[in-house]
Amino acid sequence: MDPPWRQQVDRFCYQYLQMESRLDLPQDEFLRLAEVQDDIYRRIFSDERSNVGPPDRYRIKFLKELVFRIESAIDDWDRYAVSDDMMATLSGLLANSMSLDYVSAQKKCYVTYHLSLLDSATKSNTVSPHPSITLLENRNLIAAGGTTGHRTWEAALQLGQHLCQNPSLVAGKRVLELGTGTGYSAILCVKYLQAAHAVASDGSDDVIHNLSDNLILNGLQDSSRITSMNLQWGSALIGTEEEHWNGGRPVDVVLGADITYDQRVIPALVATLFDLFGLYPNVAVYISATERNAETYQRFLKVCRQRDLAVEDLHVGVPPRSQQKGPFYDDQFAIHLCRVSKNR
Repeated sequence: MDPPWRQQVDRFCYQYLQMESRLDLPQDEFLRLAEVQDDIYRRIFSDERSNVGPPDRYRIKFLKELVFRIESAIDDWDRYAVSDDMMATLSGLLANSMSLDYVSAQKKCYVTYHLSLLDSATKSNTVSPHPSITLLENRNLIAAGGTTGHRTWEAALQLGQHLCQNPSLVAGKRVLELGTGTGYSAILCVKYLQAAHAVASDGSDDVIHNLSDNLILNGLQDSSRITSMNLQWGSALIGTEEEHWNGGRPVDVVLGADITYDQRVIPALVATLFDLFGLYPNVAVYISATERNAETYQRFLKVCRQRDLAVEDLHVGVPPRSQQKGPFYDDQFAIHLCRVSKNR
């Protein structure tokens, strides 16, 4: 049986490794316990973990906050104390903090997404009891070189949760991800959901080049079940010099997350979807779209109608943040999870 503090400590650690801006610290009655501090240190602050953890700026900020909260929670200094390991780590970080400049803040960092819906499926796995995906991202870079593919967006996390709840959507199937970005969805399908194969496609050479790092982080660098592809939306897939697009390999499922954010690219995106239906009449297409701007989402629906494509909202709500167990994402924006099909 797990100790009473386990869920709160798990939540804090998962949020920290995902580099959330607001963390839910365990209650004071747990924070003062040596076993709790040791567990937190081992999981997120130890030297072993720091190699694939948040950058030092982030570590300093939240380790200082954690130490302060522990000190405030201690009501008997004869019985309780602050972990020596935590204090030593904080001292070392502060001693080197002068070298942390603006450039370091722009560097990519390791972000780990805990897949809470897969916990029960992996709880007997002593090697990896916490199912997760670790990615190299730049949280401070919204768009570089015309791409937003340097970080994982909310719609991808929502789509991933839906796939974890319904693994049969991709299990044993060949998946094409449009606008793969960090590769989150494609990696999830291959690493945990038993997809037969996944193509991680994007229109940015930079994104495709960087994808190899994320495959390595998730142990997929030598896998033949996941490949990358430069795919420019709007470029014809049918009637080109290439005899068979994608080498003639079938595609059963198409996924796209947060790819409708820019009205200017929507006609090209829908043209690509239209071509995919021409190549694969029975393909299942799932699009996850964050509605930051109602006009942009309506534009997507309108262009789909013009191309005789039907968009069915699956009405999958975003869970309140307080109920999320990982991955964590903003619950203030609506996310439309849709199935797109071609009218017969």
